[in-house]
Amino acid sequence: MAAGRQLSKGLLRKLQNTAKNILFYRCFSNINEETTHFGYETISKEEKSERVHHVFHNVADKYDLMNDLMSGGIHRVWKDYFISKIHPRYGNKLLDVAGGTGDIAMRYLNYIKYERRKAMLPENQIIVCDVNQAMLHVGKRKAEHLGINQEISWVCGNGEDLPFEDNSFDVYTIAFGIRNFTNIEKALDEAYRVLAPGGRFMCLEFSAVTNPVLERLYDMYSFQVIPIMGQIIAKDWDSYQYLVESIRQFPDQDEFSKMINDSGFRMVNYENLTFGIAAIHSAFKL
Repeated sequence: MAAGRQLSKGLLRKLQNTAKNILFYRCFSNINEETTHFGYETISKEEKSERVHHVFHNVADKYDLMNDLMSGGIHRVWKDYFISKIHPRYGNKLLDVAGGTGDIAMRYLNYIKYERRKAMLPENQIIVCDVNQAMLHVGKRKAEHLGINQEISWVCGNGEDLPFEDNSFDVYTIAFGIRNFTNIEKALDEAYRVLAPGGRFMCLEFSAVTNPVLERLYDMYSFQVIPIMGQIIAKDWDSYQYLVESIRQFPDQDEFSKMINDSGFRMVNYENLTFGIAAIHSAFKL
């Protein structure tokens, strides 16, 4: 009983701190050029890179499990639909950025192999690039278990400074990763640089909920359930608190579309999923 009371008090303190952070964010949301946000905190840009790396190092082993639990499995439906919108073609070269656990790359591979009836793909046709080695290890283990590791290349690299030549890829994908970058504009510029003319940019990311009633329910679930779930399942409240807050800091659908356009992309559009909880952004390098 005593241990239970202590746990309850600890969770209450966490919830109280969350409420204070939200209030602080709403009152003091201006960020200068030398600083950025880490959830609802304002920190230096250098510190954000280090702290984001720490978050994903901590959550790597439980990342796929927590995605299933937090979304009720709907993230799988979103990702399947995301791949169907790309219409992968045999011979196209894919770069999946911030894709360490391999969900998008593996779906892309399966689409080609089973929908297009092709056997093993050429070497380096599908590349996963992630700055976090722990996430890449998880992805490699999954691919080895499925017997497809040799058909996917794994590269440790920063999405804001990609280790690839100009005009190298036909498709650039990023799913639930771009909001964690320190400089989103720079990441978009890098996406434009490495895509070949005619190449396609595809981004799946959490976004702004369009239904006011659902938005309130979503906020309650996000702030009052997900961090607790993270503590119980992954023994990590803080990382999941950050992940929830980072969604609210990300530009809404129209603002992010403008950022994509400003990086040089054309035919920019988006499609809301589940009332805007997530959105698919599509554009081309012309």
